Amino acid sequence: MARLDRTSARARPAAPVRAVHLGLGAFHRAHQAVYTAADPDWGIAAYTFRNTELPRLLTEQEGLYSVQVRGDTAPRVEIVDSISRVHRGDDTERWLADLTSPEVALVTLTVTEAAYRAPDDPAGTALGRLLAGLRRRYETSRAPLSLVPCDNLPGNGAALRSALRSGAQRCGAEFRAWLDEQVSFVDTVVDRITPATTEQDRTTTARLLGLEDRAPVVTEPFGEWLLAGEFRLGRPAWERAGARFVDDLDAYEQRKLWFLNGAHSLLAYTGPVLGCGTIDEAVRHPRLSDWVESWWDAAGRHATLGSDDLLEYRRRLRQRFASRGLRHHLRQIASDGSQKLPARILPVLRAERHRGRLPDSAVAALAGWLLHLRTHEVRDPRVEELTALAHGPDAPRRALAALDEELAADDELVAAVEDRAREFGAAR
Repeated sequence: MARLDRTSARARPAAPVRAVHLGLGAFHRAHQAVYTAADPDWGIAAYTFRNTELPRLLTEQEGLYSVQVRGDTAPRVEIVDSISRVHRGDDTERWLADLTSPEVALVTLTVTEAAYRAPDDPAGTALGRLLAGLRRRYETSRAPLSLVPCDNLPGNGAALRSALRSGAQRCGAEFRAWLDEQVSFVDTVVDRITPATTEQDRTTTARLLGLEDRAPVVTEPFGEWLLAGEFRLGRPAWERAGARFVDDLDAYEQRKLWFLNGAHSLLAYTGPVLGCGTIDEAVRHPRLSDWVESWWDAAGRHATLGSDDLLEYRRRLRQRFASRGLRHHLRQIASDGSQKLPARILPVLRAERHRGRLPDSAVAALAGWLLHLRTHEVRDPRVEELTALAHGPDAPRRALAALDEELAADDELVAAVEDRAREFGAAR
């Protein structure tokens, strides 16, 4: 079988690089790159710091890859051609050259929520590499640039601005002024479920495509991209693929974090206790389904969007979660809990506690997280700290304090988490 490339796929030539992406992975290829493919004048230079094999595979395929869209009907495959070049993250000279190119107008990022924590020494981190590129752009041309973070973080544009400003404290005052005046930070809300690709997915893709794709992506039919901010040197026509540009993202951001991501985290930590391994299995379990509905009820009491919008969003989430076309593994969602829970679960929990309510769904999520820290291989930037806190005397309070000191001082909440964690532990 012939390998996928621009000749075998009869694809157009690679577009000139006008955008750079940091954090190449399955989600970027199922989301931002798909939207960018709607504008043939914009090509992406993509960098990955985690996967050393992906740059080689995509380079051999001349940047092409396929997206297999799977729902409740027969899967379909589409070829995406917006990535013009792919590089390893340690290709520093190429990275700096791209960031200083006068043709490059924007940088998109998918680096996970943990990467927005500004370290004392940013060298070697995603923020450090971005800061180095911005400094080189300042030194060579001082041309404007737009940064477009695409991670599930409240106010991700503002969070990136704050982290970069913190990292730039040791840089000159003139550079910091340029950063404030010439670099814009665009807030986004992104949504498309993208599970890890399996060997079976690769086999299905090859059958449907008639070509061998060494780097396919699997995703759902649904996709959403909302953006708010200024683009100093222009942008791709993302609206051709359905992106929406709005003045205020807060309500949509809240809806997505609380309803979709919050339910995901709830299921990721409670599903394995009841023998479930994927989202579609979990939402078919009566007890887990009840917890999700209860969670959505609690979140709806504090959400700012209207009830009609929220009811429709819940209906669509039920369909998306229950789809058997995707096998979205709970262990994939359970990573980085210390970064995700404060945005997804804790705001609703705090609001409920201030009104004297103790939502059982939030208690279940926290108890499941505590058990996860005790019994699973944990992927989290604070893994050593958290796994130590999860064992020993008063573990629920100590682990909760790592997320929120106020909630950790709530005796009723701590006792409820401890009781539910004990129940979960007995059920294993």
